[in-house]
Amino acid sequence: MKRQAPRSATALYATAATCAAIGALLWLRSRTGEGPRYSGLLYLSSSDADSYSPSAWRVWSPAMPEERLGLYLLAAALVLALVARLVAVWRE
Repeated sequence: MKRQAPRSATALYATAATCAAIGALLWLRSRTGEGPRYSGLLYLSSSDADSYSPSAWRVWSPAMPEERLGLYLLAAALVLALVARLVAVWRE
């Protein structure tokens, strides 16, 4: 019977999955060049919807493009997953 993975490995896997998801979304967003899309129901008035500009939705500083940040997060996710695997093996 296999032992359950330690909590530290589970936390590292969860962090890696979160980094991978955010990194992939940022990378895809930078490739498509589109900001978030919302329906008109989220705006209180049509004037609020007209004032939307994609630049207001920057995730990072202008010095680092979102594509690069997304790739860094994907790389961090891979490293975290590897560390989680090593912790799981080491604790067995």
